[in-house]
Amino acid sequence: MTRVLVVGAGPTGLALALQAHASGASVRVVDQRPEPARPSRAMMLHARSLEVLRPLGVVDSLLMYADTAPTVRLHLRGRVLPVTIAELAVPDTPYPHLTLLPQAQVERVLAATLESRDVRIERGVELTDLTAARSGVRARFRAAEPASFDYLVGCDGADSVVRQAVGIGTTGGAYDREVVQGDLELDGELGTDTAHVSTTRAGLIFLFPHGDQATWRLLATRAVGGGPMTSRDGQQLLDAARLKARVSRLAWSEVVPMRYQLADRYRHDRVFLAGDAAHVHSPAGGQGMNTGLQDAINLGWKLARAAYATDPQTLLDSYELERRPVARVTTAWTNLVFWAESGLDPVASLIRTVLLPVGAPLVLPTVLRRRQLPAAGFRILAQLRVAYPSSRLSIDDGRPESLPIRVGDRLPDLPVTVARGDTRLQTLTAQPGTHLLLLRDAPTVETADESIHVHRLLDRNGHGLLAVRPDGYVGLRTTQASSPQVPHWLHLTGAI
Repeated sequence: MTRVLVVGAGPTGLALALQAHASGASVRVVDQRPEPARPSRAMMLHARSLEVLRPLGVVDSLLMYADTAPTVRLHLRGRVLPVTIAELAVPDTPYPHLTLLPQAQVERVLAATLESRDVRIERGVELTDLTAARSGVRARFRAAEPASFDYLVGCDGADSVVRQAVGIGTTGGAYDREVVQGDLELDGELGTDTAHVSTTRAGLIFLFPHGDQATWRLLATRAVGGGPMTSRDGQQLLDAARLKARVSRLAWSEVVPMRYQLADRYRHDRVFLAGDAAHVHSPAGGQGMNTGLQDAINLGWKLARAAYATDPQTLLDSYELERRPVARVTTAWTNLVFWAESGLDPVASLIRTVLLPVGAPLVLPTVLRRRQLPAAGFRILAQLRVAYPSSRLSIDDGRPESLPIRVGDRLPDLPVTVARGDTRLQTLTAQPGTHLLLLRDAPTVETADESIHVHRLLDRNGHGLLAVRPDGYVGLRTTQASSPQVPHWLHLTGAI
């Protein structure tokens, strides 16, 4: 059994441990923090993250604590524009909505699920050194005995000890702005059922009714150099946002330095990087936690299966080749959005204080009525457009006519009919493992491996199949299920 050490018990590390464990690996998770609780930095869980977490059996628990129909009041220089963001016109996902869920709650659900599956999270255990080679990894700890593993994954944040230990550099820089945030109680008439966003010359101010240590989370950007938020600072931000509320208690605050960086590579021998250890960017669009979660789901099954693959290095190298370009593109567009949200130069200020207040009331109602426009933006924000068509794990042996899905794309949630009745593709594949989708007339594919699930689609004519990876991407399509590419792909991905 493959032994995997995960360093860091944030959302990325916990999701990676769950995915590797579900794929058959023996997993150990360590975190130098003695306690799990910490204030949330991320507040949003996107649709694609929910999709890839679904086979791990955690999504129902996550959604119990989430706000899936958030309302926002935009405060635009004295005008208030209410916006309801409910179900969007995105029929190929089970989660066509924005999902507000603090990072701390995501961590609690993932950690509880791990422990229910007998994977203990060792807190207060600090990695002090490691030795990486092609045969394995030797890890040494401050509060535990040294141990050997087949693979080690650094999910230990932007200042990753793992990344530094193996000498992987980064490229990037620091922003001239920082984020100040805090949890507070308010007196006033804001209610607790809507978020507030206000445009100011200094940047956007956000107020969410989803604090960790108090009812409200207040977040703003400013020039670098200030201290933590005080009650007086919080009140000044509320006044600048033209929100009629008084700070009655400040429970917690912090200053978050802003930077963008990308690891020069994601792998050194048997050591890998994921999440903030591999990439950091602005909070614009809520991409950070979600990109890390999808790193984790991509890598976890590959570590567990590499020992069984015909070419283990191809399988393991595919992680960086697939995920690093995603981080590079995400960094580029979040830089642009962050500049518009918080830039200190005259152009950015003009956008926030003049163009947005004048244009939004005129344009936004029309955009929201034309459901295709917000749906297109949602697909980008929710990372539904991420695909791996050029991956070495993506093999195109011809498109089945009745299932026109591109190789390398995520499996869309289309309606289908199987022997037990009508269902949807992502319901059909909502369990760990590889899924083979046979068209109605395809010959039976025999397999004794319990991690390979075969489904016959009775409403889709043809003799071909689609093979779906454990992270929900189409790895193989063929017009003939009897093609030799089927066993080749299964061996390539370590499924058999």
